[in-house]
Amino acid sequence: MTCMLLSIDRYISWQAKGRLFIQPEHLPSNSVALILGTAKYFHGQPNLFYIARIEAAVELYQAGKVKGFLVSGDNSRQDYNEPEMIKADLVARGVPAELIGLDFAGFRTLDSVVRAKQVFGLNKLVIVSQPFHVERALFIADHYQLDAVGYAAADVTVWRWHIKVRSREVLARLSAWLDVKIINRSPKYLGNKEPLEFLAGL
Repeated sequence: MTCMLLSIDRYISWQAKGRLFIQPEHLPSNSVALILGTAKYFHGQPNLFYIARIEAAVELYQAGKVKGFLVSGDNSRQDYNEPEMIKADLVARGVPAELIGLDFAGFRTLDSVVRAKQVFGLNKLVIVSQPFHVERALFIADHYQLDAVGYAAADVTVWRWHIKVRSREVLARLSAWLDVKIINRSPKYLGNKEPLEFLAGL
């Protein structure tokens, strides 16, 4: 089992090589960035992963590498709305509200990536998150024939966080591999198509 976990983990990292960028100027121009959601706070403290994703998205916009965003996250409760929180912080940093589309059913990375194509009609995008997360998202995007590259938000270097997150990621990659290779899992919700309004003028 350990051998299988390590093999899948390494494969998912390998398949992303050459498609994960850390500087805006090296990123191919793209029309839409998919921001993968996460909680704004963790145990009552600001979530450093969240902060880094906001920073990365703003960098892309200011560099002119994207013309708009699709923010995908969890809105499973009335009192919890990741996409709206991210949108508010992007707007506060100068991104026009009309250039931000919201996906309220991005409960898992698979849901976010598949819905980007099947619900929001995107065939080409740049995925924004931490490197380990982007690698997994690119693996899923490849399976669904999405033309995707990644932009890496700053990783969290706090040692205790890094170990915990890295351990969880190995299991998440096994789950992603099973989802696309064995189970052929679908998103929790699909529903009607929702074209992004800002794309109409591009």
